[in-house]
Amino acid sequence: MNFLKEFQPFCKLLADNSAEIIRKYFRYPMNIENKADHSPVTIADKKAEELMRNFISKEFPDHGIIGEEFGNEKSDADFVWVLDPIDGTKSFICGAISFGTLIALLYKNEPVIGVINQPILNEFLIGDNKVCLLNESKVHVREKNNLSEAVLLTTDHLNIKKYQNAEKFDKLINSVWLYRNWGDCYGYYLLATSFADIMIDPIMSVWDTMALIPIIRGAGGIITDFNGNDPVNGNSIIAASPQLHSKVLDILK
Repeated sequence: MNFLKEFQPFCKLLADNSAEIIRKYFRYPMNIENKADHSPVTIADKKAEELMRNFISKEFPDHGIIGEEFGNEKSDADFVWVLDPIDGTKSFICGAISFGTLIALLYKNEPVIGVINQPILNEFLIGDNKVCLLNESKVHVREKNNLSEAVLLTTDHLNIKKYQNAEKFDKLINSVWLYRNWGDCYGYYLLATSFADIMIDPIMSVWDTMALIPIIRGAGGIITDFNGNDPVNGNSIIAASPQLHSKVLDILK
C-alpha cells in the first residue's frame, strides 16, 4: 500500500480543520489548566483533538486512536492514529509560533505517516519514511559534515540534566556552531527543512514521537533514542543528518 497516496488527503483534512480551531485561540485570553503531570492544557488543545477524533471515527470506524488529551481507543487495531493537537502548548500560550499539530498513522505498531502542521504559518509537513513534503514540495535535511558547522536544538535545556547526562550534553554544545532552545515539533520541522542539523529531546511520550519518525526518515535524516535504538520503543530522541548522527551519539551515549 502507498500510505502517502492513500492517506495524505485525509491528513490534510485533519490538519486544516484543527488549525481553524487553534488559530481562533492563538494570542487570545483563555483559561489554562494543569494536568496531573503539571503540563498545561487549553481549550484549544481539547477542541482540536476532539474534532480530529470525530473525523477519524466517522471516516475510519475500525481504526484506533491514541491522543494526548483524551486517551486511547481501539489502540490494538492494525491502523492507529496518534494525535497531539498542540505540541508545544507552553509556546502556544505565550504567543510564540514554535508549536504545531502532530498527526501520526501507525500500521501494525509502525509509524507509516507523520504530519507536523503549523496553523499560524500554514505549513503542512508530511512524511512517509521515504519522502518528506512541505506544502507539496520535497524537503531534505542539509548536509553538514562537521559538528563545528552544525545548529543544535532542544526543547528544554533543564530537561537534559533531569533525564540525561548534562556533562555529556555540555560537551556537545561546545562542539557545535550554534545551540538554541527552538524546540518541540518545530525543532524537528527546522531539521527536516534544512534550517537546523541536530534536534534532541531527552524525554518523550508516544504522541510526541510517532509523527516525527516518518518525517525525519523521509527527509533523509536519522532518528533514534539516546542509545541509538529504534525510537518507536524509546522515550527520548536524537535526530540529525546522516553525517552527524553517529558523532552526536558517540558524545551522548
